[in-house]
Amino acid sequence: MRIILPFLFVLAFSLPLSAQNFEKVSFGEGDDDYYLAVKPQGQILGTVVLMPGFGQTPESIFPESKIQNVAYNRGIMTIAIAGGQKLHCDASVISKLERGLSHAIEKYDLDKRLLVMGGFSAGGTISLRYAELCHEKPDEFPIVPKAVFTVDSPVDLVGIWEYFQRELKKDFSEAGVNEAKFVSELMLREIGHPKTEPLKYMRLSPFSRSAQPPGNERFLKGIPVRTYHDIDVTWLVKQRGRSLYDSNSLDASELISRLFLMGNDHAEFIISKTPGMRSNGLRHPHSWSIVDEVEFMDWVLMALRR
Repeated sequence: MRIILPFLFVLAFSLPLSAQNFEKVSFGEGDDDYYLAVKPQGQILGTVVLMPGFGQTPESIFPESKIQNVAYNRGIMTIAIAGGQKLHCDASVISKLERGLSHAIEKYDLDKRLLVMGGFSAGGTISLRYAELCHEKPDEFPIVPKAVFTVDSPVDLVGIWEYFQRELKKDFSEAGVNEAKFVSELMLREIGHPKTEPLKYMRLSPFSRSAQPPGNERFLKGIPVRTYHDIDVTWLVKQRGRSLYDSNSLDASELISRLFLMGNDHAEFIISKTPGMRSNGLRHPHSWSIVDEVEFMDWVLMALRR
């Protein structure tokens, strides 16, 4: 499954919250300059930063996942912050993350060295690239993540562009075609065409399958990396007219393979043990629910102790 415009941005604003008590904290003058914080009882052992999908708000995360609830009970601070209508980690997203995370670190006296970040769909794409930049130039960023994860995220910007063109050509799924058209036009405006701007795509993409390795992923060779996926070919074919070539899992598996070949024994491709489900009860492989929250928090605590 590819990135999905969140029901044309409706659910992001309509779903009820179901989490521990959270605090909405503003760090700027813009309407989107805020994060949600779920502070655990007692000593804070570390922080997990969660990013929602394309165009979604921080509030959209909590109804779809119980990560924040498990974190609350395990002494882990949760910070939810959104990248906006962005598929890639450009200067505006970097600025927002820097301002938001710096604010949270100061407000809650967090240890910037004990932090794991990741996200769903485009939020995972952004998290992956941001983590690479933090490890490439640690003196220029407020954090250096101990680990990073993605939840069914596109990891190669050229790969997602090529998928969008296939989706438009097949013209099978109305939701898929609308998404492909909208995001393709956005990519053309903000990045350009992959054939005319190959270096820009390589710079912005967390991973470039067609590039001679090592690429940007080399900055993750020393930390735990996870990509989560629900591999349901039958659903892809019958519901969207797609194959695994149209999923995020193929590029992610190549990313994990290259990290492993670099010597990263903590690079993992995680196949969900349960089918992805949305909070409204709909079956969907592209969901936060493919993450086993309890096992995930064990992994977070392991990463923080390294």
